[in-house]
Amino acid sequence: MKFFGMGGLELVIILVVILLIFGPKNLPKLGNAFGKTVSNLRAGMNEGKKKKQDEDAAEAADAAEKADAAASSEEPAIVPELEGEVTMTAEDIVEEAENIVSEAAEDAAAAMAGEPQKRVVKKVVKKKA
Repeated sequence: MKFFGMGGLELVIILVVILLIFGPKNLPKLGNAFGKTVSNLRAGMNEGKKKKQDEDAAEAADAAEKADAAASSEEPAIVPELEGEVTMTAEDIVEEAENIVSEAAEDAAAAMAGEPQKRVVKKVVKKKA
């Protein structure tokens, strides 16, 4: 059985040395102090985790309030994480789709008529800075 990378015999030797150094009278005090130290360390670590969770919850609540406020107003809602990245409205997307469909229909008609096809160019939507 390995404990902290040491075998059972090694742990027994360490405990005997500790017993010889501190004596049998002080060993319970040493154990008590070690236990308090470990519990304080765990409490401090849990406090840090709880603080971070509280901060995350506060940020989520702020985002929810902003979304509720935006939903109640006439302006479109902007998700904070995507702010500045969305550059097309629904109308722009529909218009772009209609253009693509009409170009495809023209290309299909030209192909049936035996005319050479237009060169297809892929459009890229640029983000507004």
